[in-house]
Amino acid sequence: MTAQPLGEIAEIIRGISFPKDAKSLVPRDGDVACLRTTNVQREVEWDDLWFVPTEHVKRTEQFVQSGDILISTANSFELVGKVALVAGLPRQATLGAFISLIRPRPGVDPKYLYHQLAWGRTQSRIRETASTTTNISNVSSKKLAALELDLPPVDEQRRIVAELDKQFSRLDETVANLKRVKVSISRYQASALSEAARSGERWANCTIADLLRERIVNGLSVKESTSPTSVRALRLSAMCASGLDYADHRFLPVDPASVGDILVEEGDFFVSRGNGSLALVGRGAVAQAPPYPVIFPDTMMRLRFADAEIRRWVATLWPSRLVRRQIEQRVKTTAGIYKIAQPQVASISLPLPPASERDRIVAEVDRRLSIVREVEAAVDANLKRAQALRQAVLARAFTFRHASETMTAA
Repeated sequence: MTAQPLGEIAEIIRGISFPKDAKSLVPRDGDVACLRTTNVQREVEWDDLWFVPTEHVKRTEQFVQSGDILISTANSFELVGKVALVAGLPRQATLGAFISLIRPRPGVDPKYLYHQLAWGRTQSRIRETASTTTNISNVSSKKLAALELDLPPVDEQRRIVAELDKQFSRLDETVANLKRVKVSISRYQASALSEAARSGERWANCTIADLLRERIVNGLSVKESTSPTSVRALRLSAMCASGLDYADHRFLPVDPASVGDILVEEGDFFVSRGNGSLALVGRGAVAQAPPYPVIFPDTMMRLRFADAEIRRWVATLWPSRLVRRQIEQRVKTTAGIYKIAQPQVASISLPLPPASERDRIVAEVDRRLSIVREVEAAVDANLKRAQALRQAVLARAFTFRHASETMTAA
């Protein structure tokens, strides 16, 4: 068996391009689903789709087919090269410009090719060919086509796939059970938050505006610098469950004296102003102490409350259905992006019990959520072990074969 360039054993088809205002979150007459990098998971994710007019699909081969392999060709360095096998087509689809399509030629088993591309060693080789700028890595079709892969006879490909399927079926069952545990954890968390909200229902309501010590402020939108400067600005993705990820920042070419009013301070509460996902717009995060001066982007708004206890109360209730329902009722959609503005956030209504009652409710929620975090950490650790085991199975399948053929040749 000899190595063959990917371009000889499969077609490589680039995605389509279209204007920003052409996409929609809901299908319209004449639209086609458009897959993008977020849809390239271990399997194709069909629940979060964009839709674009079919007229933007210039060639028929740009329609996705069952057995195709999607590959992320423009992404962060860690994710560029990620692949997903199209096992079925729940609807007609094309692909966006940041992913490409690998279509195996006759004599190439799609699952065999997918497994070899998903193998960690192959993923590393793909990333080595990437050209990387400040935030994004790109893999060209030409470099993909030159990637050499081992291709045994088709019967041998199918034997390897059958063995991998047997190994992965047991592993997938374990992963499915772990994911069911995560769903149960989410339900328990939602129940704890809902109970906290109900506990305050017998008290008078107030709006977010009533609880602020200063007006709500949006961050700054400026094109980032191509080299480090003295002004760091968080990205929207810096918002996370534990607060803010200060490593997730970029540099801006602005005068530090001009942005002093939007420096992040410990205890600031931030709200996401916009997102392509309804579940993420309006999410909140409390800032921990920044390790260095850093500002926030215009995709986030800052809320500063009257005191720390009020902030803790708002932060505790923010993920609850009481607040999420109000956020989702207030958002507007523009060009496929969900957005919420300052007046809508300021008008959100919350119960406000006496301080002693707030402290009791917050303490109980913290106790329950600490249990959630412990269990979730254990589940996540086991999911990572499952992924490592998957790579170990792939490594055994491909390296064992190489070793056997080397010994036979000798």
